[in-house]
Amino acid sequence: MGDNSITSQIPQALQQGLQDGGNIPLQVVETIAVLLLLGLARSLVKRFLSKRIEDNSTRYSWRKNINYLLTFLAILVIGRIWVEGIGSIATYLGLLSAGIAIALRGPLTDIAGWTFILSQKTFSVGDRIQIGSIKGDVIDIRMMKFSLLEIGNWVHADQSTGRVVHIPNHKIFDEDVYNYTADFEFIWNEIPILVTFESDWRKAKQIIEEVAQQLMQDFTRTAQNEVRKASQSYLIHFQHLTPIVYTSVEADGVKLTLRHLTNPRRRRSLNQAVWERILDRFNAEETIEFAYPTTRFYTSVQPPALPKS
Repeated sequence: MGDNSITSQIPQALQQGLQDGGNIPLQVVETIAVLLLLGLARSLVKRFLSKRIEDNSTRYSWRKNINYLLTFLAILVIGRIWVEGIGSIATYLGLLSAGIAIALRGPLTDIAGWTFILSQKTFSVGDRIQIGSIKGDVIDIRMMKFSLLEIGNWVHADQSTGRVVHIPNHKIFDEDVYNYTADFEFIWNEIPILVTFESDWRKAKQIIEEVAQQLMQDFTRTAQNEVRKASQSYLIHFQHLTPIVYTSVEADGVKLTLRHLTNPRRRRSLNQAVWERILDRFNAEETIEFAYPTTRFYTSVQPPALPKS
């Protein structure tokens, strides 16, 4: 008896649902029609651009902009179709803003990144930075992207490759950013020098220290002022700003590592000056020789056999 009453109520519920939402099928048809028309418009525009614009990058930019525009129009028109069914202009505006945010996610995130760069002073034009695996000097900051003059890659010692790299601003939210020159315009550099075990390594160490002092006096004075300024904004403290030589032992000899401050843009030229002076000074010393990979063999000499008694 109960089952029959429930079964008899189903057609009534369906009929009532159709009466309450009888306009929904028409909205579905209109929505599909709008999507088809916009899809057709996109295909026509794509074909037009392919015929009229030869440059690939320009054609790509136009396609992206047309996609953004058509997506925005789709959200606007379809939202207007459904607003009567939704019955709330506030809900419609909420869906519209959500659609705009989704369609313009990339540009909006780039603008947010641009605001972050300028407000937080992450880097400025002229700074040398690394973001992810890309290193270079900042040459431009725009609302959607910033540009680097690339360094490194196949070129050694952090010198320019000549390529300009354009990076979307939103990358600063996804990648680590290293700034070589902000607030403290010096970096630490190390030059390893390997001499043989038989060399007078104490004399070699003295020579390296003398060369470093001669070439890096100006860096030390300027670095002291830079550290003083940087300590006002950051917890930066260096115990030694003057060049120092550390001693260690490797498999092939005694390793003397010169650690010193340098300007990031002068690292290669300073390394060259250091090596040229060290080569000249070591060449004049008979007790100092550079080490290189070697293999040593030892022969065990057997004592002579004792005569039999």
